Amino acid sequence: MQKPLKILLFGKNGQVGWELQRSLAVLGDLVSLGRDSVDYCGDFSNLAGLAETIQKIQPDVIVNAAAYTAVDKAESEPELARTINALAPEVLAKEATRCGALLVHYSTDYVFDGSGSQPWKESDPTCPLNTYGATKLEGEQLIALHCARHLIFRTSWVYAARGNNFAKTLLSLAKERDSLTVIDDQTGAPTGADLLADITAHAIKQTLRSPELVGLYHLVASGETTWYNYAKFVIEYAQRLGEKTKVTLDTIEAVPTSSFPTPAKRPHNSQLDTGLLQNNFGVTLPEWQQSVVRMLEEIIKNK
Repeated sequence: MQKPLKILLFGKNGQVGWELQRSLAVLGDLVSLGRDSVDYCGDFSNLAGLAETIQKIQPDVIVNAAAYTAVDKAESEPELARTINALAPEVLAKEATRCGALLVHYSTDYVFDGSGSQPWKESDPTCPLNTYGATKLEGEQLIALHCARHLIFRTSWVYAARGNNFAKTLLSLAKERDSLTVIDDQTGAPTGADLLADITAHAIKQTLRSPELVGLYHLVASGETTWYNYAKFVIEYAQRLGEKTKVTLDTIEAVPTSSFPTPAKRPHNSQLDTGLLQNNFGVTLPEWQQSVVRMLEEIIKNK
């Protein structure tokens, strides 16, 4: 009788990590760790502790959903951001190779400079605009250097019904204010953490059967929008569900990125081409509106 797959998940309390606990549990024996886990080390600032944890558990699959994601704060904490986004993944990569595990990791569109209007392909040249993007890119490179058996998924504009997200903040502000200003010159695809988790579980199963599928993939929902049009979609659908707001569609104003100066530069074009992932894994990624509708129904009906 074949022994069950042993899966080690880091970052269990984040938006993606929370959904991964659901999607990965059906694949085998799952050990889920967060920063404050007691029995094993899940703290990505403790590199020696991470190595020891993997050596003790000896997993077949390691899934890393932990990251330093405070994009602006990273500009003033570059060393901590690098430790969590690059040096810790390097440890995971080395230990995965030692114990023969498949390593799954998440990266970001911020590895690109956001120029042009075409969706970015995996083979396009990288050029991060900020510290967060630079540390995530270094993490990708260190994983590729030290662990041949890896799946890296670049994604963007991630949200979940659990925790804070753009739609929740928007709805809260829409009840307090008569008008809102929203950026209209950044383009991407809102991508649900549940979609990321489900595709990850599917990709792990496929890759364990077909090892040649390892590599780097872009993973976002289909379609594209701007933050401004995303905001209008959220308000319109929330109102359809009976949500009362002071803001109307006519009082949402489109503004350029320059209206909201931030310590870290943001890419204007966050579109990612997912053709490689869809072809290699035989999946069709849903339009971004589909998961946003489900998320809105969940947070509004469960209040």
